[in-house]
This record gives sequence, C-alpha cells and structure tokens, in this order.
Amino acid sequence: MHPPQPSAALAPESGSNTGLSYEEAHRLLERCGPNELGEQKKTALRSRIFAQLRDPLILVLLVAASLTVATGDFADAVVICVVILFNTTVGVAQEVRADNAVAALSAMTAPTARVTRDGVEQQIPSSTVVPGDALVLGEGDIIPADATLTYAAALLVDESALTGESVPVDKDTHGTGPQAGQLQAGTVVLRGRAAATVTATGAHSALGRIAASLHPRQQLTPLQKRLAGLGRVLALVTVGLCLLVLALGLIRGQSLETMAVTAISLVVAAVPESLPAVVTLGLALGARRMAARNAVVRRLSAVETLGSVTVLATDKTGTLTEGRMVVERVWTPQGTATLGGTGYAPAGDFKALDQDDPHASGSIEAARELLVAAALCNDASLIPPRADSPQWSALGDPTEAALLAAAAKAGCAHDDLVRTHPRVDEIPFDSLRKRMLTVHSTPSGTFESFLKGAPEMVLDSALLEDSPALLEQARREAAALSAQGYRVLAVASGSLDTIPDPAEEAESGLRLLGLTAISDPPKRAAVTTVEACRRAGITPVLITGDHPATARAIAIRVGILTGDKDAESAHRITTGAELAAGHVPDLTAVRVFARTTPQQKLDIIQAWRDRGDVTAMTGDGVNDGPALRQSDIGVAMGRRGTEVARQAADLVLADDELPSVISAVEEGRRVYANIRRFLVYALAGGAAEILVMLAGPLFGLALPLRAGQILWINLLTHGLTGVAMGAEPVSPDAMRQPPRPPQQHVLGDGLWQRVLRLSLLVTAASLAASLWVRHSGGPWQTVLFLALLAAQLGVSLGLRERLFTRRNLYLPAAVAVAAGLGIAAVYVPFLADILETSPPTGTGLALAAAAALVGFAAARTETIWSRTHRPSRHAPTQ
Repeated sequence: MHPPQPSAALAPESGSNTGLSYEEAHRLLERCGPNELGEQKKTALRSRIFAQLRDPLILVLLVAASLTVATGDFADAVVICVVILFNTTVGVAQEVRADNAVAALSAMTAPTARVTRDGVEQQIPSSTVVPGDALVLGEGDIIPADATLTYAAALLVDESALTGESVPVDKDTHGTGPQAGQLQAGTVVLRGRAAATVTATGAHSALGRIAASLHPRQQLTPLQKRLAGLGRVLALVTVGLCLLVLALGLIRGQSLETMAVTAISLVVAAVPESLPAVVTLGLALGARRMAARNAVVRRLSAVETLGSVTVLATDKTGTLTEGRMVVERVWTPQGTATLGGTGYAPAGDFKALDQDDPHASGSIEAARELLVAAALCNDASLIPPRADSPQWSALGDPTEAALLAAAAKAGCAHDDLVRTHPRVDEIPFDSLRKRMLTVHSTPSGTFESFLKGAPEMVLDSALLEDSPALLEQARREAAALSAQGYRVLAVASGSLDTIPDPAEEAESGLRLLGLTAISDPPKRAAVTTVEACRRAGITPVLITGDHPATARAIAIRVGILTGDKDAESAHRITTGAELAAGHVPDLTAVRVFARTTPQQKLDIIQAWRDRGDVTAMTGDGVNDGPALRQSDIGVAMGRRGTEVARQAADLVLADDELPSVISAVEEGRRVYANIRRFLVYALAGGAAEILVMLAGPLFGLALPLRAGQILWINLLTHGLTGVAMGAEPVSPDAMRQPPRPPQQHVLGDGLWQRVLRLSLLVTAASLAASLWVRHSGGPWQTVLFLALLAAQLGVSLGLRERLFTRRNLYLPAAVAVAAGLGIAAVYVPFLADILETSPPTGTGLALAAAAALVGFAAARTETIWSRTHRPSRHAPTQ
C-alpha cells in the first residue's frame, strides 16, 4: 500500500515551466512510492513446491511410494521418492526461470512519460512520475497519472477505459464542468498537445482505485491449452494400457502389489509430465532470445503465433525507409530551390535549381519565405550532437525536424523565429485532416497564419485564394515529385488583424507558398527483408498515408511490387478514396494501399483474417492502435512509436527495424519446432516402454522391467535431456518453408506417425537385445533396461536438425550425463541393489550400444525424410 500522497496544494510549484527539481522528485518518489497500480505478488517457493506436488502424476507416485513402503519394498520406495524429488526440483526451477524471463520482458516494455524537470524536457519511466511533476502530453500518449491541465491546444482525450463512454472528450483549461481541466491516469490523448501537473499517482489515481478491486489471473497461451488437452487424452490412453499390463500380469501369476506398482510407474514414465514445463520455458526463453534480437514480446502467446504469420502489413516511413528526412527541393511559383546536406544537421547548400535563371534570386527568397512558415508551423526540435549521440537528431516528428533543418540551411534560426513570432493559437495535425495550422503574432502587432499538410488537403480553393491555374500547376508538380519517391508537403500563409475565434476561421483566404520535396530513402535492409518474407511464404503489404505515387515508387524499390506490370495494375495499388467508394472488391489482391484512414487499416487486416491468413502489422501512431489490436501480431516501433501503439502491440521493435520482425518469426518457428521435436521424443519413448511391457511376456519375459527401472529411465530421458531439446537452434531451412497452418494440430503433419514408427523400432531393438542375452543365460532384464534407455537417448540425438552444431552443447552433455547415470545404475552397488540390476557381459553392453545406434539411425532417417518431404514452398502471391 502506498503512503498518503501530498495534495495538489502541497505539491511544489506546478505552474512553472521548470517543473520539479531532481531532488524534489526523488524525495516525493520515496514518500509516495512508485506510480504503479499495485505490486505483483511473487509466488513463494513453498507455494511452488506444493503446486508441483498437487500434479496428478506426482500424486500417483506418492500413492505408489506409500504402497511400496507398506509392503516392505523399500528399494522401489527409494527410487520413487528420488523421482518425485527430481521432478519437483526441475519443475520449480523451470517455473522460476520462465517467470524471471517474463518479468524481464515486462520491464523492457514498461510505459514511459514525458516530464519537465529542472527546466529540461525528458522521458522517464511512468513508474517514477510523482505528484507535482509537469507532464508534457501529445497525440498518442497514455496519461500516466491523474493531473490538472495547465495548457491545452485542441486536446481530445479517450476516457473509455475508465468511463465506458465511447465518445472522446474535449479538454481545456477554461472549459466548463468539474472535469474539463482534469486528466485521469490510463486515458489516451487522441489529438492535440497539453501540459499538466500531476495530482495523484499509483493506487491513489482513478485507474489505481479501479485496479485495486481487480484480481488478474494468469492466462494460458493457445498452445498451452491445446497441449493440456492432449495431455489429458494421453493420460487416459496410457492409464487404459497400463491397466491392461496390470491385468495380464495378474493372469500370469504376478503379485498384485508388484503389478500395481509397476503399472503406476509405467503411467508416470509413459506420460510426458514435463511437457507443460518444457512448453512454458520454451516460450519464455524464446521471448528472451527475441528480445536479444531487438524484438520485445509483450504477450507470451505471440511467440507461438509468430511462427504462423502469413501476411506482413507494414507502413512506410521509418519502417521501410530510413525515417531520417531531408528536404531536397522547395518548389514555389517563382521557381525551384535545392538544398544539400545529410541527416538533421542544419548545414548544407541552399541555391536555385537553375543558377542561370535571371529570376534565381526571386526563387531563393520565395523558398526562404516558405521555409520560415514551415519552421513556425512545427512542433519538432533539433538536438545537437552530444557525447552519447555524435550526430544531430530529432525530437518529435521526423518530417517536421527535416523542415527545421532546411530552414536553418536557409539562414532562418528556429529560436529567433519563435521569439519574434510567438504562437498564439493552433489546430494540431490529425490523421483525418492531414494538415496543421498555427497562428502567430508579429512584431508589428498583426497576426499571421501558416498551414502545411498533404497537397490534396491544402491545394483546395476553399482554403486558398490563388488562381485555379496555379493550383493545378502545383498539383502537377506534387504528382511529379511524388512519382520520384519524394514525400511532398504543401505550405500556405495568410495575414490576420486579430486572433481568429475559432481557429478554423484562419483556414480561408490563404496564399500558396509552394511545395517541399522531402527525401526518405529506403533502408538498405528493406529489400532483403521483403525478399526474406517471400522466401518464408509471407506476403508483404504496404499500407501508408502517403501519396500513391510515393508509395508506388518505394514499393517498387524495396520489392513489394516486382515490376512495371505490377506497378501499373489497378489490383496491386489502390487509395483510401477508392476503398471508400467500394471500387476494390477483394482487398487481399492489393499489395500497396495509399492515403488510407485508420478504419480502412482495420478493414484491410480483417479481409486477410477472413481469408484464413495470420497477419502481422506494424504501426507507430495512436491511429494504428485499433489495427494493431485486431491483427494477430501487432508490431510497434520502440523508439518513434507512441505509447498507445506500444501498449496495443504484441511485439515492440526496440531498434525500429523491420528485419527484427523476420528474426522474431524465425524464433517463433524454432520454438514450435522444438516443442514438436520434444513430443516425438517423449511420446515415442513412453509408447516404447508400454509396448515392451505388453510384448515382453509374449516372448517369455514375465516381468520385462521393474517399477524402479522404469522410473529411472523416465528420470534420465524426460529430465535434463528433454529440457535440453528445447534449446535446439533453428533449422537451416526454417525460413525457406511456408508458415504452418494455424489450425494444424500439434501432432499433425505426420508427427503421430513418426511417433508410432520410432516407438516400434525402439521396442524391437530393446527386446531383441534382451532376448539375445536371455538365450545365452545372461542378465536379460538389465540389458533390456540399458537398451531401452540407450535407444531413447539415441533418438534424442538423431532428431537434431543440425547434427554437429555447437550452438546447443547442453543436449549432448545431457545425453552423456544420462548415459553415465544409466551405467551407474548397473555398476554402483547402492544403485544396483535398489534397481535390482547386475553387470552384463561385454556382449550385453554391445547389444545395448547397438540399440542406441538403432534409435539414432531411425530418428535420423525420420528427420531427413521429413525434411525432404516437407510441403514445397508455394510461390507467395505477388
């Protein structure tokens, strides 16, 4: 429980732009506690142990241990107790590792907040926000704590998470009503900008009070649910077969106590009781490996789903392209100017395109006027080089940062412009209007308005007073620049005598200043990433808000559209307007969508899902949140993405690089393949043990194996060896195969047939070795014990995709340890007495080794056969 929090009146000076000092913030954090809804209670070790002991198979073993003690069979009782101790220890250890992995992932995706402290705007973990902090809020931010507004510009907040009201709420410092100037934790900024002072955090916030009444429960992933159902079926089948073993033993005259303990031991050995732990640990460690490759998983179920992705819907800016914008051209009615330089550094050439034109000086002045307007109608800022970042960087939208750098190249310092032309009103940019307007005062006492946005939203006679001929010329120029791959913005300005009320009145009678052509080249890795998608059977789709010509140019350069025929096909590229008009009957036939709205993104994703595809979608804005949630795998950008996008996503790219998605898909396929590999190994071994017990008596082996021997085999095969199989590296051709169908059963695609074949071969090899030794009068039961163990260990090595890889040395080490303990069960007197084994002759040992080779060869044959008979990679729809 958090300590009482100071009231707003007692909080430090909140109206000041400097915010709290570091010392005040630290003191308040110690006093009020972290800004968290409640600490997640850690599961006590005692509770974990009791949970393991309540497992049905462990309970069965406890009954068997009690039965052996009651009948004086202390040797078997010791073995059973050792198995219980080992299984419980391994189960608890795996739980702890999985929980630690998930906790580490949660910490990596913890939300952040922007605050001003000591006069410096900075980004901090939301958990460290304290009462009195000066919040800085923008579109896409999740409000981290309850707060009171100190400034708001066109602020629209979604409060549905708290109130259930679906209509967003306008917020203003001068609004009417008790809640007009109040913000609540957990709500979302849909539009506008704001500054606010924190009044309550953690459990004392509105969201905290609601969360206190909730008790979240851990949810199983779909794969875990399917495997739990499979486990129940296997348990029922195994129990039935073991009852048959019990009945046959009694018919042959074996004692009830001996056969009961044997049947119980066989049930425990045949059912892969470590499967749930292996799956959970595999998913969690797979997520950790993805995080190491810059793909941070927010939901464990995403690990398994990633392996089935068939469609990757990606945006353009910053994902396929560099996201480091550079203004290369400025077109004005007076002429065209060009700019040099790279990145966001405010240094580079600024000159007329045609130096010999007698009107070149006029085009330069016109371009400078446009850049002044673009720099003032702007919310970004440039950050100079510093120790940890040797290059100029952007804070805010990259496009706006490029405009600031261009203005600086033209000799217009942003700080000077802001000082002489302070902003007095604004209409922020939003994804529907696709334009932004600001109003500024001038030194002469008048006012000026500046407008920038998408050409089709600005080059409108309802906004501009320019002639139709000039507007048409500007449209043609915008289309030509877009076709060259430029991102194009139109800029206009107007003069005002007074501040308009409302601000929308300033959006008329404006004068066109011109167009900016912003270069955002494709990333070097984009082409190889798109090609990797195609090889893996994943269809790449581009969804962008940019101009169709720009989208087409980028799509061709990165390979989403593969040629002129594709680029010109109406079925390969379409616009949001065409979608709205219903001109596209099949959305899954389109590969490039331009000028789309947030709702259309939902429609596109749903169309693919209705077709049965598994979709992954990238996004970074607040308007991407619904589509990220609707897609099977929502992928958010970790650096430039909004908090809404990150919290809505299943996967967060820490480096904002699309190849990280492909790495995550590869890891998802690896995890699923390893789970299936473990199932083949465990089920084949368990089935072989049952078959040995059923078929042995038919060949004169009255009691093929004793209960302790069965449990010792189970201990060595399902323990360290089974867990080590979960760390196997990815198959070399994993990303050259089509995705697995999401409806496919975990035992599908021929897996249960492989289990049956392997179990029959292991059974035959083990019984053959035992019968050979029995014929010569040797210790046949010991040889059967060693042969069955060796054959299963041989299978574990034969199932490897990369036989001699050094990337998972745990598996050969685990096999070596298991083999050593198997030999110890024969030659260490204490173990030999308990397990009732006796040293075999050299021939017996050779036969056991031969059984290992048979198991290895059979598994190797199965592995090679399944690799060569996999479904051929289909040619993905272009």
